[in-house]
Amino acid sequence: MKYEAVIGLETHIQVRTRSKMFCSCANRFGDEPNTNVCPVCMGYPGVLPSPNREAIRATVRAGLLTGCEIARFSKFDRKSYFYPDMPKNYQISQYDLPFCSRGAIRLSGTGFSGAPLPEKAIGITRIHLEEDVAKLTHFGGASGVDYNRAGVPLMEVVSEPDMRSADEAYAYLTCLKEIMQYGGIGDCDMEKGQMRCDVNISLRPAGATEFGTKIELKNLNSFRAVHRAIDYEIWRQADLLDRGVVLQQETRGWNDDSGESYLMRTKESAHDYRYFPDPDLMPVVFSDADIEEFRRELPEMPEAKRARYERDFGLTAYDAGVLTADRELAQWFECAAEKAKQPKLVANWVISELLAALSAEKTTLEQCRVKPGALAELTDLIASGAISGKIGKEVFAVMLAEGRSPKSIVEERGLSQVSDAGAIVQLVSEAIEANPRQVGEYRAGNAKILQYLVGQVMKLSRGRANPQLVVAELKKQLDG
Repeated sequence: MKYEAVIGLETHIQVRTRSKMFCSCANRFGDEPNTNVCPVCMGYPGVLPSPNREAIRATVRAGLLTGCEIARFSKFDRKSYFYPDMPKNYQISQYDLPFCSRGAIRLSGTGFSGAPLPEKAIGITRIHLEEDVAKLTHFGGASGVDYNRAGVPLMEVVSEPDMRSADEAYAYLTCLKEIMQYGGIGDCDMEKGQMRCDVNISLRPAGATEFGTKIELKNLNSFRAVHRAIDYEIWRQADLLDRGVVLQQETRGWNDDSGESYLMRTKESAHDYRYFPDPDLMPVVFSDADIEEFRRELPEMPEAKRARYERDFGLTAYDAGVLTADRELAQWFECAAEKAKQPKLVANWVISELLAALSAEKTTLEQCRVKPGALAELTDLIASGAISGKIGKEVFAVMLAEGRSPKSIVEERGLSQVSDAGAIVQLVSEAIEANPRQVGEYRAGNAKILQYLVGQVMKLSRGRANPQLVVAELKKQLDG
């Protein structure tokens, strides 16, 4: 029997703010454990939470960027939660009146496997705001709890069950991450726990309209893990159904090392959490004017930026896609392109040289010694013929190591391209005289020998001769 997968994702994204959701403790990753805590986020008796205005604004922006309807009246609720990572024994969240609902993200491009995906809209059920829980670290028979993360503003994006494959889920997460980063809402670094994803998946017979039994997958710490886990779970559930097993609703963990899911618990229902309105927090009310103000703050999104790069800078769709995949990289490129005479040449150097150098050195754009203005200056030197592309790579290597301007490196090392006609004639004559056998082969009809002779001229000039002038002069002297 053939089955169709029905997939929905619940994605948690930490909101980028200076302080936590309901207190003034720092929202900062990497500090010593249990140093960013106070009576409010530790749930001491008699304290009152105060909502983080910027976290609320960021959540509304996220809703607008994903086409959601923004609730004019919303509230916070208490979700009963008995576990060591939540000190209050309840989590402040949102239940029936979230900030955002009924949006969509449009998929395009390719999935994890590289296969092209047809354009498709994935519905957003809701986006609500809550507080994060503490981080548990397990040491064999003991566990450590770091409450620095408890109370950090956490946005949950719940999709509709509109995805049908692991590739679609991967593409959805990629688009969602781009939107959150470009919108300045969150950094979405999965290694730091700033973006976490749970998968809801069920199978149904092909052509059926009713959903099958839903299984939730947890502990997915990368987009690759999400893709692998979905593929595995589709296979596992199909195998069970083929053998006549009746599936039960449950929550399963994912072991990325073994490539298998495992049973954690049977799934709780909403009534198990005993939601009720938080009595310490007032409802949040927005006017139409408030919503329009939020809308005016929205930045340019990746899809629009890609179209502009193709239109204004003459880039290919591939180049535009690479440069806009990361917001910081796009900003870096634009800064360089605006100062350069040939933005397309800048794009080529960013993609082929800069990204390769960052990967090799395992460093970031922020740490890179080459700044946007310096790369623009380098590409202008190449475009004007002052240096060749080959010399440009030599200069770029020095820029990476020392952070100096390309002009100063070229002048200090005497790397300016030789374009003087008299000097080119002399160099070509020397190369012809030094290689009589190859000259004879060329004149006998072996046109490929010309490139060898070009190499000999470049060798004599230490790579500084203008290649176009060298080719023209060689043909003139050999064919004349």
